[in-house]
Amino acid sequence: MRPPIDVWHDLRAQLRVLVNKSDQWLARTFPVAYARAPAFILLTRANKPIGTYLLLWPTLSALWLAAGGWPDWHLILIFALGTWLMRSAGCCINDFADAAVDGQVKRTEGRAIVTGQVSRQEAFFCFVVLCLLSAVLLLFLNTMTMLLSLGAVALTFLYPFMKRYTHLPQVVLGMAFSWGILMAFTAQTETLPAIAWVLYVANCLWTVAYDTQYAMVDREYDLQIGVKSTAILFGDADKVMIGMLQGMFVLALLLVGRSLGLNLWYYLGVFAASFLLVYQQLLIRDRQPDACFRAFLNNHWVGLAVFVGVVLGV
Repeated sequence: MRPPIDVWHDLRAQLRVLVNKSDQWLARTFPVAYARAPAFILLTRANKPIGTYLLLWPTLSALWLAAGGWPDWHLILIFALGTWLMRSAGCCINDFADAAVDGQVKRTEGRAIVTGQVSRQEAFFCFVVLCLLSAVLLLFLNTMTMLLSLGAVALTFLYPFMKRYTHLPQVVLGMAFSWGILMAFTAQTETLPAIAWVLYVANCLWTVAYDTQYAMVDREYDLQIGVKSTAILFGDADKVMIGMLQGMFVLALLLVGRSLGLNLWYYLGVFAASFLLVYQQLLIRDRQPDACFRAFLNNHWVGLAVFVGVVLGV
């Protein structure tokens, strides 16, 4: 009998051969699309899934809570795919809106439009196509959810432009990133109970907190070019404000658990999320851009902890 390690090496070698053959077939069959694919991967941040995670975990948590357990499988698939499509669409319209300023910020100077890999017109076209693909998914949902989705598209389009006019673009982002919670309830139950709105507000608070961490990374550049954010608005009170938002987020989650009679596993998930939020406060204590960015990325685990608690706790 062959050692397991040899079998594993053979499987990896066969997989590499299969991937190489597939890659060569795509290059021969669709040469133009193959050549442009890296640019659109960069545009839609397909290589950076953090935004998808931050959308996905709250939406799936709401779906589980709405169903009181495992939701319908087709809804899980629709919302998972829809989350990825709309996050990608949001990246396209964001780069379209920020084309004139991204090149002046270190973190964004390598984006697809700035480097000339994609034009603004192509980015807008990509936004429209991704929204239309998301609309196809809506055909498998009820009318109430289809109508509610119009709000998601409007907020996704509106958010990138808000940083020109208000120091609260993170609030608009929170509304957009939380909209899937409302749609999850209407898709599963065709109703919008009070608890759905509590979850919506809670997620808005959390989103403003982590996107303020994200804005702290670019605050120096944003001040120079005139872009507004909560990181600038909060000033020296940024860490305190983030902590208050995170605290209200946790309290809202506890209220949800009590209202729905969830079990100990849910509260353990919320406790784990709270521990991670405290860790983020330690990361941002000196306002170092790299540490603030690590704090932002850490929110993926916050969302996952709450989701696992919801799955085990309902």
